[in-house]
Amino acid sequence: MPAMRTRARRLLRALAATLFGLALVTGAASVPANASSGPAAAHAAAQAAPVAVRTIRYDASRAAEFKAVVDQGAQTWNQSVQNVKFVAGSPADVVVLADNGWPRAQPAGLGRGTVWMGRQAVQQGHYPHRIASHELGHILGLPDRRTGLCTDLMSGASAGTGCRNPDPNAAEIAEVERNFRNGRMPLAPGVTLTEAPVPAGR
Repeated sequence: MPAMRTRARRLLRALAATLFGLALVTGAASVPANASSGPAAAHAAAQAAPVAVRTIRYDASRAAEFKAVVDQGAQTWNQSVQNVKFVAGSPADVVVLADNGWPRAQPAGLGRGTVWMGRQAVQQGHYPHRIASHELGHILGLPDRRTGLCTDLMSGASAGTGCRNPDPNAAEIAEVERNFRNGRMPLAPGVTLTEAPVPAGR
């Protein structure tokens, strides 16, 4: 009798071990071969997630002869970033004006503010489309960066009058995407950003 009980226990243990092994194999088989975890998987999931698009309405009706290039600048950004879209309309988040001064922008918050398309820079030979893209870049939270590189949109006038690049580079695009994803305006609202030459002696 004790021998029978011992054999029964051994049989039950063997059966339990077999069932446990089958469960492990089945569980492993259900995981896709290319499944991964960690930062790479999180990044892939973020890339696949739907992008929330922020619409920014702009009014260039008072931009005089610059209206067409303001539209071009808005389209340049629309083609470059995913989570921001400029649309002409009102009530406007961004008002674009023309005057005889130097181009400048005064952000009032992320995606809001006033842009002046100043004639002075154009008269000196700077490319209007680049000016428009650059000033709208301030509205999107990008500061001036006087690198002198034509590949940097936010280098602005420091790239010289021969620069005709109106497109943001990869780093500038990523910065705008990050600003709107996080709802963060890195520039101080109400401060006017300009690259106007400083008069000699000042």
